[in-house]
Amino acid sequence: MPRWVRAADDEALGKSVGSALRVVIHGEELALFRLADGVRCLDDVCSHEYSRLSEGEVWDDSVYCPKHGSRFDIRTGAVTGLPATSGVRTAAVKVEDGAIYVDLGSLS
Repeated sequence: MPRWVRAADDEALGKSVGSALRVVIHGEELALFRLADGVRCLDDVCSHEYSRLSEGEVWDDSVYCPKHGSRFDIRTGAVTGLPATSGVRTAAVKVEDGAIYVDLGSLS
């Protein structure tokens, strides 16, 4: 069941493709990313070793972990580069009236 929660103002994320923003919603550490086709949401914590993905570099719709360089597909959360071997969760996102909402019920 959807549980839409306001995560941030859209302008807080920035308008540049590849921009990222860390948010904490009900104890969930999440990262919002702006891609060419909209806003996406991932767990903010790398599955390899604790590091914030929101602080990583974004290239070609992937984020590189700033600690050891693991790479994750921002759309799916799938790991696409070692040393991580498991993906991270994603959540549905919508932007309405200048605000970004995350569906906590869709975290998977």
